[in-house]
Amino acid sequence: MKRVYKALGTCLMAVAAWALLSGHSNEVYRWDLPAWVPRPVVPADNPMSAAKVELGRHLFYDKRLSADQSMSCATCHHQDKAFSDGKALSLGVTGEASHRNAMALVNLAYLPTLTWANPHLTALEVQALLPLFGEHPVEMGMAGQEKMLFERLQADASYRNMFAKAFPAEAAKGHEALYSLGTLTKALGSFQRSLLSFDSPYDRYKYGGQPKAISPAAKRGESLFFGEKMECYHCHGSFNFTDNIRHTKLPLSERGFHNTGLYNRDGRGAYPKDNPGISEFTGDADDMGKFRTPTMRNVALTAPYMHDGSIATLDQVIRAHYAQAGRAGGTANGPSPLRSSLIAGFEVNEQEVSDLVAFLNALTDHTFVQNPRHANPWPANH
Repeated sequence: MKRVYKALGTCLMAVAAWALLSGHSNEVYRWDLPAWVPRPVVPADNPMSAAKVELGRHLFYDKRLSADQSMSCATCHHQDKAFSDGKALSLGVTGEASHRNAMALVNLAYLPTLTWANPHLTALEVQALLPLFGEHPVEMGMAGQEKMLFERLQADASYRNMFAKAFPAEAAKGHEALYSLGTLTKALGSFQRSLLSFDSPYDRYKYGGQPKAISPAAKRGESLFFGEKMECYHCHGSFNFTDNIRHTKLPLSERGFHNTGLYNRDGRGAYPKDNPGISEFTGDADDMGKFRTPTMRNVALTAPYMHDGSIATLDQVIRAHYAQAGRAGGTANGPSPLRSSLIAGFEVNEQEVSDLVAFLNALTDHTFVQNPRHANPWPANH
């Protein structure tokens, strides 16, 4: 009998070793989601693992991913600002300004499209290539520097262990397979999918059975947000407060790009030439000014607002933009004829503005922005 158990143990060890080398670890990633939140959809070629997430976290905060080692992904995505940066437009390693405001990295695992205005960017693993290697504008400036990038990473002993643990199948094939754009972007994608925010005061009030978790003002603001007067919920609905949503219980992804009437340069709805919205990719003139709907989760932390960071506060977003049928409604050219039919304008008083802002503040998840699992893992002098 002992020989049987010994043989069985040897067999199990061999199976485990094969699974490790094949990249099929028995590890099951723990999403740690509330019961009311569905599971996100994960790419079949990049299943989640704690090892990938941890590697991705180190890469996300590593300045060696930029040409002059002056900036990391986190340079434009600060945890305390819900992974935005507080600037209208971020600057790359050459000092060139980005074209659009750095979006908050909140619940990306539930988004079927990424970035403000490219409907074709649907995978985090692909999107990661833009800040790394993009040249219009230059962000991290690594175009043509792939060899140098991986030499830097391979020189770090801690990365050797993390890469091998995260990608055992690639490790078995050698350094070129292990240190590649594929493994780099898969690790970054895994970390970003782990950035989940579902513990705001409003979540505790709405789903947690805590009626006092938000103030009376925030409750009045909730009624305004989900009411027909302001129409906020039409675009900022779902549990993620956006009409861009994908999860395992949804048969088809929902995608929303809208013109909110921010600009009307010529009386016919023109936007600035360097920021025309998805029309840049679709070639459809009617898509002028359409941008992806951002989530309202943690919105109080992500000022300034809009795709170009041109509105400083939530108060101004309400008063100077949506209340007058889009900000262009207050200019000589008047409201944009291309704006969404939902952007009709409304009258609003001081109390209503205050209440709506109180509701938006109640969407701030302090657990998320203080979670040590999302924080910079490197020493202060790194």
